Amino acid sequence: MAKEKDISKLEQQRQEKLSRIKELGIDPYGGRYEGSEPAEDIKSRFKEDDETQQAGCAGRIVLLRDIGKLIFITLRDGSGTIQVGLSKNLLGQQWQLAKLLDLGDIIGATGRLGKTKTGEITIWADNLSFLSKCLLPPPEKFHGLSDIDQRFRHRFVDLWANPEVMERFRKRSDIITTIREFLESRGFLEVETPMMQAIAGGAAAKPFVTHHNSLDLDLFLRISPELFLKRLLVGGMEKVFEINRNFRNEGLSRQHNPEFTMLEVYQAYADYNVMMDLTEDVISLCVKKHCSGEQVQFGDYTIDFSRPWRQAKYTELLKEYSGCDIDDIKAVRAKAKKLELEQADMDDAVVVNEVFEATVENNLIAPTFVIDYPAVLCPLTKRKKDDPKYAERFELYIARMELANAYTELNDPAEQHENFLIQLRGQQESMATMDEDFITALKYGMPPAGGLGIGIDRLIMVLTGAASIRDVVLFPLLKPVQG
Repeated sequence: MAKEKDISKLEQQRQEKLSRIKELGIDPYGGRYEGSEPAEDIKSRFKEDDETQQAGCAGRIVLLRDIGKLIFITLRDGSGTIQVGLSKNLLGQQWQLAKLLDLGDIIGATGRLGKTKTGEITIWADNLSFLSKCLLPPPEKFHGLSDIDQRFRHRFVDLWANPEVMERFRKRSDIITTIREFLESRGFLEVETPMMQAIAGGAAAKPFVTHHNSLDLDLFLRISPELFLKRLLVGGMEKVFEINRNFRNEGLSRQHNPEFTMLEVYQAYADYNVMMDLTEDVISLCVKKHCSGEQVQFGDYTIDFSRPWRQAKYTELLKEYSGCDIDDIKAVRAKAKKLELEQADMDDAVVVNEVFEATVENNLIAPTFVIDYPAVLCPLTKRKKDDPKYAERFELYIARMELANAYTELNDPAEQHENFLIQLRGQQESMATMDEDFITALKYGMPPAGGLGIGIDRLIMVLTGAASIRDVVLFPLLKPVQG
């Protein structure tokens, strides 16, 4: 309680300073400010023997030392930090404003560029511009916002209180730019498909439901853009991709957020082998451009991205790590029981996959393409011609997480219709709707194609060493604060 009173007292002190700033005839929330240069650019152009250098910078005060007639502040902008020296002699009447500054305030400062006795590059300000008053005390001593929950709830503080957080999100943006440029260089066209869909298709997941008032129509936030992107293949767009949100009304965990970013790619006249090469190419490029080498540290693991990456069949991995042959369903179900996995009323293939996930996934640390899944698990995928029990599908695992999923796409409308019917039998009645329009599209003829999805958030986790998906999502979904 005492701490809350102290905070309220500090807020009151800042409110009083706000009033005094207004009394000086200064707008405490500023306006357009010109003449600002990035802090790191100012420091990089500094010349030791040139006393005529001038500089101007705008940013947030992250350190403040008041030693009487001299105040040293550190400004942080989007590029980094720079020290600003405030002297009563140089500022004249603006000295009154200087004495009202607080940690967290946003200001602009211009003046001569020089160095202090300790050798720190400093703007010796002869003019101050007040740009925004910070009314809430920033993290104590500006050591950073350390409470995990508070960091996620107050990302607007986390970003400037913890420079490494800002750097992670800059890196996220750079990685996505690299992916986009890579695909465009390969002739892919970026597109946008609907976020609200009348039928929740393209994946097996629980959707979010919304309602369109004007049409009096229940809609789903999309769980996947897949079926719309395939419609574009039918329309003649032979290489397409989309980087956008999917929504799945499922659990929260270190690896799962209900709203997440996916890259989906489709290429006509290709197959899952082409998608495998594409996946390895684009992720390797991201590692090369945005990591310090092919060995990337992720938690306790050192991930080796050197090529070529491992390829292993689903059945072989199941045998290796569970001890079960995929055709021996009695042994698989016994293993499921031993692992205390729910299997009542489950199809045999689903139980097999539950055992696979429980025994195999935690062993896949280095990049591993798991290939050739049981066909019954893959209703949108072409079967292998030499063994129709299995589908031409792979999943890429890195650091115990699935990062990518790819198919040789099924383009036979009759077979697709039958697979949909089988899939719908296990769904809730409210969701058991056939996407007849997609079947119609296939009847017009979709070229043979390869399709690929990469989880952007998980990829960023691995490449930045982030422990949780919430560390790479600017505003992750959180429970409301109680009371």
